[in-house]
Amino acid sequence: MDEKAIEKKTIFSGIQPSGELTLGSYLGAIKNWVELSDTYNCYYCIVDMHAITVRQNPSDLRRRTLHQLAQYIACGLDPMKNTIFIQSHVPAHAELAWVLNCYTMFGELSRMTQFKDKSAKNADNINAGLFTYPALMAADILLYQTDLVPVGEDQKQHVEITRDIAQRFNGVYGEVFRLPEPYIPKVGARIMSLTSPENKMSKSDKDPGGCIYIMQSPDDITRCFKRAVTDCETCVRFDPSDKPGVSNLMQIYSVATGASFGEIEKEFEGKGYGDFKVKVGESVVELLRPIREEAERLIADKTYLESIYKEGAEKASRASAKILRKVYKKIGFVER
Repeated sequence: MDEKAIEKKTIFSGIQPSGELTLGSYLGAIKNWVELSDTYNCYYCIVDMHAITVRQNPSDLRRRTLHQLAQYIACGLDPMKNTIFIQSHVPAHAELAWVLNCYTMFGELSRMTQFKDKSAKNADNINAGLFTYPALMAADILLYQTDLVPVGEDQKQHVEITRDIAQRFNGVYGEVFRLPEPYIPKVGARIMSLTSPENKMSKSDKDPGGCIYIMQSPDDITRCFKRAVTDCETCVRFDPSDKPGVSNLMQIYSVATGASFGEIEKEFEGKGYGDFKVKVGESVVELLRPIREEAERLIADKTYLESIYKEGAEKASRASAKILRKVYKKIGFVER
């Protein structure tokens, strides 16, 4: 059989260790990553280089990076099936990012939504890295000849600018980079804040009640769901435009239990929101309990975590070296 015919497509994705991983991180990203592990050649990264575009406490950054690695594995990402690594441990990411900076236009960067958002939130630290981060993100993706990038609807812009940069480079030097496509799961792609359902659940959320964390205690999780925003009706019905709070809770419950929206509506027909919120909270507690317990066990085994991130960096370095050598040759750098 033709080897290319059976070659797996490649997936790349990563999350910044700039805060604790949330329920949104798990349901919207990591859970889907796990399901892709058998079908695709997967690279999953802890993007610590992206994290420093906003000032980080060094000891917190180190701790969160290792804890995030433990949570990746506890969520079901098998290091034997996936290449799991820390971004700063693979120098090719920074090396290719500089080259791609020279093929990325100022106007493109100035239109990036994340730059505008982070600039507004960090007005005293609008640094060059915050402005040029799309070149590093493009390097992350293009280094591995990535076919698919799992993203939420709100992050498609990141894949689009990566494609633009790759096409511009290819237009000058020939077919060097594969053009990636966004991979957007149908359900659970965008989990919203419990207290502000018009906003995405985020680890940078200023309202602690709006966000559920993977390592949060069951009592705190239950308390947050009891306080979740709904509406003045008492009808559990999926309608994101008219009932954003209830629809968000339904989405969470659906992904946590496997129930369809229709089944959820039938289950809570004639019942108040109080019962509904308690049940959603209970489903999330049970969903996260084994993950939290396994992550705590892994965090205590630093030797094992070190072996995983070192092996992952070695695999990622071998995979990325080929494309970096090709890029350097194309642009005229003398071979090392």
